[in-house]
Amino acid sequence: MLTPDNQPTLPQTGRLAGIDFGTARIGIALCDPSQKWSSPLETRNCTAWTPEVPLAAADAEFFSQLARNEHLVGWVVGLPLHASGDASEKSEQAVSFGNALSQATDLPVNWMDERFTTAAAREILNAGNLSPKKRKAALDKIAAQVILQSFLDSDRSRHHSEQDHALE
Repeated sequence: MLTPDNQPTLPQTGRLAGIDFGTARIGIALCDPSQKWSSPLETRNCTAWTPEVPLAAADAEFFSQLARNEHLVGWVVGLPLHASGDASEKSEQAVSFGNALSQATDLPVNWMDERFTTAAAREILNAGNLSPKKRKAALDKIAAQVILQSFLDSDRSRHHSEQDHALE
């Protein structure tokens, strides 16, 4: 079982998908193949989530098809931690979901601290001229974009860039 402490290294090129996990809705974002920028894709209403079945068959098929259609090389799943940085029940659910997602799609998963991403997504949406109904509908996919962009901009990316330059 993968955990946030023993996650694999994701490829440095190729499309990644960012996931804002929720037991009712899952926000999804994608990045470009060079992994420089991300954009929101959609919000998926979950078929059914339980601790015993963290990824229902219909949802597993949806994510497998998404991975094939978008030529994904990995997933970045938001990890909802307490403000203190400690794990929460939701973070355990996200890890369970990420493991099921990796197994269903045969792609690696990394987890990204998602504290304050919903607040950042709300700020982005409030800056736009959207109705409250449209803001609510877009919240999860914008949160997924914030998670994915944070991952792309993280030390993980800078560290690999430094290694690439050292090899030149």
